[in-house]
Amino acid sequence: QVQLVESGGGLVQPGGSLRLSCAASGFILDYYDIGWFRQAPGKEREGVSCRSSKDGSTYYADSVKGRFTISRDYAKNTVNLQMNSLKPEDTAIYYCAAGNGYYPWAMNEADFGSWGQGTQVTVSS
Repeated sequence: QVQLVESGGGLVQPGGSLRLSCAASGFILDYYDIGWFRQAPGKEREGVSCRSSKDGSTYYADSVKGRFTISRDYAKNTVNLQMNSLKPEDTAIYYCAAGNGYYPWAMNEADFGSWGQGTQVTVSS
């Protein structure tokens, strides 16, 4: 059974940092593109970052470039999202997802067939 589990969310002040982790069971992470998505209240879900299975290339939404970093932790068998300089507009439920699309940089939800349950990130003073 394919399963993704996110962890690491929480409440942080503006300018702070959080590290989200995505753990997989039932499949090998490196065989799939792993994406991080988020959904803020009243908004559509959007792609935040993606790590390509083909060559490990990483992609970011313009809104998080320079602040977020996606990485593979082989020791813990996770894909992590390091989030720095957090802003109130980063508040959302964050999901990790696995899939295989032709264009991972597009972070098209339809290309990701397996999803985690999400973890809440709240940026507030």
